[in-house]
Amino acid sequence: MTAARSGITDDIGAGGVPSGPGPGGAELLAALLDGMDAALCALDADGTVTHWNREAERILGWTAAEAVGRHGFEGWAVRRADAGDVRERLLAAMDAPGRQVHEFALLRKDGGRVLVRTQSARVLGADGEPAGVYCAFSEVHAQIDLERSIALSEALFDDAAWAVVLVDVDLRAAVVNAEATRMLGVPRAQVLGRPLGELAGQGVEELEGALHHVLAEGAPRGLVDLWVTVAGPGGEQRRCWRSGFLRLASPLAQEPVPLGAAWVFHDVTDARLAEQEADRLRFRAGQLHRAGRAAAECEDPMEAATVCMDFALAGFADHALIDLAEGGGRLVRAAASPSGAPGPVAGVAGGGFPVRYEPGHPALQAAERIGSVRASAAAEGAPGDWAGRRQWPADAAHALCTVLRGRGRTLGVLTFLRAASRPAFERPDAVYAESMAVLVAASLGQARPDPGP
Repeated sequence: MTAARSGITDDIGAGGVPSGPGPGGAELLAALLDGMDAALCALDADGTVTHWNREAERILGWTAAEAVGRHGFEGWAVRRADAGDVRERLLAAMDAPGRQVHEFALLRKDGGRVLVRTQSARVLGADGEPAGVYCAFSEVHAQIDLERSIALSEALFDDAAWAVVLVDVDLRAAVVNAEATRMLGVPRAQVLGRPLGELAGQGVEELEGALHHVLAEGAPRGLVDLWVTVAGPGGEQRRCWRSGFLRLASPLAQEPVPLGAAWVFHDVTDARLAEQEADRLRFRAGQLHRAGRAAAECEDPMEAATVCMDFALAGFADHALIDLAEGGGRLVRAAASPSGAPGPVAGVAGGGFPVRYEPGHPALQAAERIGSVRASAAAEGAPGDWAGRRQWPADAAHALCTVLRGRGRTLGVLTFLRAASRPAFERPDAVYAESMAVLVAASLGQARPDPGP
């Protein structure tokens, strides 16, 4: 190698190469150059190739032995028509600070052409004067793929309609985009570095379990719906997030070492609630249809009424009561579901005595208003004997009373009860109860031709 060429070698290899035992500066420099992911070549001040690493050999097919010592790229790595322009643009880096970026069409050893993107910069000699240039290059399509990946990452974290959260192996939020910050209801500065368990309430255990599975086994194939409670403007809100997961592994490690996981999600609460409501309406319409057909086959009117109640209880309430109206606005218990364990609604043995309802009882209100009345222990802030004082089973926490009407008269009151583990009755529940009360009243009306005032 000429003195001019070795000057670049000395300049690049100097500074930081320890003396003493171990590899020498030349061997260490060769190992570093050959281990680079980017193709690299160097030229001295005269344009002679002084360095050529393995990645350059892989891209163009020319070995270091074939490349080093050639004067420029003309006739072997560049077409003669382009050689002058390429050499001039590369060596121009010696007169300019910083890196120069260019795109060239280079020749492969097999005669094919490949478009590369280069970054070139000057190399200073021991005297501080430019001694040559180094040029790092890669195939343009590989560079474009990298740029696309970076652009995709930036778009996901800036403009994506989906929320994106990256967590580390300890399930702490490492990166959060704007949409995720909005959905979590916590400022981004308060999200980063915190465990997910501190960012969400009920349902976070399922989320953490999914992330642990992704880190250990890999991402599932499909998307999953996760119901999570998060803070909202009016307090805690239960939301359904359609979620996908990806395991993040280091591209630099020989073994797949997880860096964390990506959680991508968006809110589908309204759609899921609409689906649940549609399913509920279909089920209740089916129950009404089956109850009417079953009641039509019963010879005994009270049996027909209790059969309707059995259909009404399914998925709707834990207990049901039928109180029939007597003179003076009194109510007499006629049928009830078992209070100790699930079972069918049956007539009450030894009935005939008025139920000891206190004034203002929801059943009496329903009879008076000729409508439905809802009540809940939690809403009333009542003590533990809320159900007992109302003559209901001890585990009742929510009640829905609706009037039984037939031929323009009040026949009684129908009461549905739920335990504390279930939600309170809502207006759609009252509509369903009123529809079932029509069937019960039609059955009871056959046995009571003159229900009285």
